[in-house]
Amino acid sequence: MLSRVAENLYWTARYLERAENTARLINTTMDVLLDLPRGSSFGWDVLLKVVGLDQLFEECYQEANESNILRFLIQDERNPSAIVSSIRRARENSRTFRETLPNEFWERVNGLYLYVQKSASLAVQSRTQRYEILNQIIERNQSLAGLLIGCMSRDLAYEFIRLGRNVERADMTTRIADINAAVLLPRQGGALEPFQERLWMSVLKALSAYQMYRRHVDVHVRGTAVLRYLLLDPHFPRTVSHCLSEIEESLATLPNHHEIMKRIRRTWRRIRGVRWEGLTPAVLHEYLDQVQSDLGAIHLALSEQYFYFHTQSQHTTPPARVVNE
Repeated sequence: MLSRVAENLYWTARYLERAENTARLINTTMDVLLDLPRGSSFGWDVLLKVVGLDQLFEECYQEANESNILRFLIQDERNPSAIVSSIRRARENSRTFRETLPNEFWERVNGLYLYVQKSASLAVQSRTQRYEILNQIIERNQSLAGLLIGCMSRDLAYEFIRLGRNVERADMTTRIADINAAVLLPRQGGALEPFQERLWMSVLKALSAYQMYRRHVDVHVRGTAVLRYLLLDPHFPRTVSHCLSEIEESLATLPNHHEIMKRIRRTWRRIRGVRWEGLTPAVLHEYLDQVQSDLGAIHLALSEQYFYFHTQSQHTTPPARVVNE
């Protein structure tokens, strides 16, 4: 397979996964803001730091209010990681290599792009419509992923799509989990336990993990248990552990993967070596940043090994934020 084709497929999967998870992240933030008690410290500007786009936002906007931040994350194509930008890039990539993908995939990606073009402004302006529009984006992305699983041969093209999906998914799972590290509650004590439980419940629901958590871990939602689950559970598709396993399985079908495997093993050691006792929000934030840096190193190793054998085209240039390194 040409490295240019492999890179396009890899980034198509990353763009779609990024759009879906940005929608999940915004919905989570809305839930968090609704559940916070008086005196808590949290705002939309924190979301920019979680996704690593605060500097780019400051270059584009003078005021970090809700409207500007949501426009930047959903609609503003000066932000290459915005939902509209990500879906447009995925559409261009899949159009360029339509013969590699199932025919229905192009039709659905194009339909998704037309939908977000029509609905993005409403999602920014209307709180009542925003949740429904973002959920529609999530559902359409899941439909695309299901189409590939059910209708695409397990060849090299599929493996590069699988790599892109899981690198992006692992990164965004850590970012969604990091939302709670940014919430400063007014005081410590048993009175805040219901609020903390609701915050972690919002994180689980954002990743569609709430029911599986209750089934396999506990009916009670506790922060440490949620973090263990999202990082280490080997069975749920959105945990970091499961994504790393998927990346390893895909790499096993590709040549010359030894250096990439070394970086994956370093990530395994980090997620398995965390000390859960006395894990403060500040320590959690730093730890998740380190995991994101490890995932960034995996991406760079993949790019150096398989993609950097051609001149990058406008369809494959990575966004300003790959991961927060």
